[in-house]
Amino acid sequence: MGKIALIGAAGQIGTPLSLLCKSSDLFDEISLYDIVHVPGIATDLMHIDTRAKVNGYLPDDGGLKKALTGADIVVVTAGIARKPGMTRDGELWTSTNAGIIRDIFVEVAETCPNAISCVVTNPVNSTVPVAAETLRKAGVFEPTRLFGVTTLDVVRASTFTAHALGGNADPKHYKVPVIGGHSGATILPLYSQAEPAVDLSDEELAQVINREIPDGICDIYILTAWAGVQFGGDEIVKSKQGAGSATTCMAYAGFRFVKALVTAQGGLPVSEEAYIYLPGVPGGKEIATQLGVDYFAVKVEIGQNGASKALPLGSLSGAEQKLLGIALSDLKANIATGVSFMGA
Repeated sequence: MGKIALIGAAGQIGTPLSLLCKSSDLFDEISLYDIVHVPGIATDLMHIDTRAKVNGYLPDDGGLKKALTGADIVVVTAGIARKPGMTRDGELWTSTNAGIIRDIFVEVAETCPNAISCVVTNPVNSTVPVAAETLRKAGVFEPTRLFGVTTLDVVRASTFTAHALGGNADPKHYKVPVIGGHSGATILPLYSQAEPAVDLSDEELAQVINREIPDGICDIYILTAWAGVQFGGDEIVKSKQGAGSATTCMAYAGFRFVKALVTAQGGLPVSEEAYIYLPGVPGGKEIATQLGVDYFAVKVEIGQNGASKALPLGSLSGAEQKLLGIALSDLKANIATGVSFMGA
């Protein structure tokens, strides 16, 4: 297909995501943008034997505009990484990344308003509303073309299920819907709807969903246990000892979502979970009314023009209903932070 623009391509998510896009042979053109290093990364990638032409742009001389011009898909990973002690709704981290997202989407609104835009930059619960309000102020907001990428939560839900089951369980064999937001308690894996059904006790499921990271984390712990679907990112932040957060697994998940978009643009509808502005997507207004929030991650049918339908939540177990209440409380505050940042 056509062109993908990767914004933040010199970062610890952007660089492996750039490699995955180039090696996939899915694109004719890949544009990289960041404040450092991307011309060299582009040259490096051009030595790979796939057809995509790769260009790297720095801020000078209208680099962001050049990177975005003609883009069919825009993926934004730019921002500062989370450090130990930072929560995903921490004020400093949120305001810094919100400003970065606002500035990028001012240019998206002017240069490629019809592109499908994917926000990876955390905290997604707040940065997607920032992107939406920026596009809205420019008069070009199309909710079906803006996604917050929550695919990593889905990937973790399947992976940690296989870990808990042990033996030769294949993570890709398990499909677990994950709804809500993309941080901590706002992440709600629906194991009652897993396909095939997951044979774990309530206690085992609780461990898979949320397991506290011990202070004395060590190599053997990293290899044999996890912090659960809700706080898996915290495990990585802690185990990297301040050197980064979830990067390679996030690049993998981001590319999975990009592949879904490409498949849909090729005429084959697909479904993926994503964080969206519910009232602007068919089927989403009813969910927004039910939950009392405008932004929420649900399973979304994706077509050639973006989100074609938000699918209902389905039947939740009693435990999941309780977790949903907690998720909504936190999520409302996260959304309000993003909207208020934009003065909306």
